[in-house]
Amino acid sequence: MSAIFCGIDWAEGHHDIALVDQDGSQLAKLRISDDSAGFHALMELLIRHGDSAEDPIPVAIETPRGLLVAALRTTGRKVYAINPLAAARYRDRSSVSRAKSDAADARVLANILRTDRHAHRPLPADSEGGQAVAVLARAQQDAVWDRQQMVNRLRSHLREYYPAALTAFHGSGNLGLDSAHARAVLAVAPTPAAAAKLTRSQLRALLTRAGRLRRGIDAEVERLRDIFRADYLHHRPLVEQAMGHQTAALLQQLNAACSSVADLAAATEEAFLAHPDADIITSFPGLSVLSGARVLAEIGDDRERFADARAVKAYAGAAPVTRASGRSHVVVARAVKNHRLASAGYMWAFAALRTDAPRAHYDRRRAGGERHTAALRNLFNKFLGCLYHCLQSRTTYDADRAFAPVLDFAA
Repeated sequence: MSAIFCGIDWAEGHHDIALVDQDGSQLAKLRISDDSAGFHALMELLIRHGDSAEDPIPVAIETPRGLLVAALRTTGRKVYAINPLAAARYRDRSSVSRAKSDAADARVLANILRTDRHAHRPLPADSEGGQAVAVLARAQQDAVWDRQQMVNRLRSHLREYYPAALTAFHGSGNLGLDSAHARAVLAVAPTPAAAAKLTRSQLRALLTRAGRLRRGIDAEVERLRDIFRADYLHHRPLVEQAMGHQTAALLQQLNAACSSVADLAAATEEAFLAHPDADIITSFPGLSVLSGARVLAEIGDDRERFADARAVKAYAGAAPVTRASGRSHVVVARAVKNHRLASAGYMWAFAALRTDAPRAHYDRRRAGGERHTAALRNLFNKFLGCLYHCLQSRTTYDADRAFAPVLDFAA
């Protein structure tokens, strides 16, 4: 194990480097540029102090992202992403004057590895394919959230002058404002006055071009026509036209958001299906290709990342936290967790309720007094334990083993 430790205080234009030995003595410090030349200067500094492929010097830095971190990970060394709040607490240990500098912060990070390396986890050694799935799955989820924000903005704007549109297109998916036929109609009729003038043939053509199936299209045309021609309050004509222009601008942003969601979903599914863990993950009830990709994106494919199934459950926030002090003993839901994985887990458990064994487990928890959210979290917790063991043993999901009946020895 290396007796030298490296700390990097990163910034946009440059990075400060500090090397310390086992006694805490600073061996070297350096400021490098944020480019290829700076990275090579860092590698040369590490090599001069004993860095090798067999015994690489570990590095502590306050971010898990960026080109510098990616380049360091390709060298095969352990890279520790230290939480900035934790680093600030360590800084107080070394100075009571609250003095601060980039070089001193780099030295603090190096000393964190020297004294408390066992208390911090290195970045996982995920495969290239696993990292690609993580990038795409997170980007797709961000795009879904961005699309919902755009829908909310459009809905809020339409409420100010165009209630007929909210009546015509309500709900989500194929019924909401983000549906293709809703966006097609609003693009042609961004004001109530324009919508009231739409004929049956125009509405039918708009719905057809938007991909609406011919079955039931006449009934939909009549429904929309009746809504648009009903009696509503109106702004003055010029004001209504101005608000229609704003709707057209919001629609352009919503169209772009919807296209991004679809494009990223296709890319995510393609990358996930090419991953060797895809068959195991999607063998679980409630996991589709896209939701399975989100799970893989957060747990990764480094088999040594988690010590056991309990570590995965704690990371996802599925395992509760016990707070005991004196006579107080409280069990609460875990707040510090991977929120993306927790969000995917909630939907995973909810979708799995359509299958017998998970539904029976959920019903037992509910019968025991748990609320809906707690019962779903417990089901997610059980799924994570099964998934961990399936990935470790390279086996697919087996309901009989996952939900084996518990024998009652008290009888």
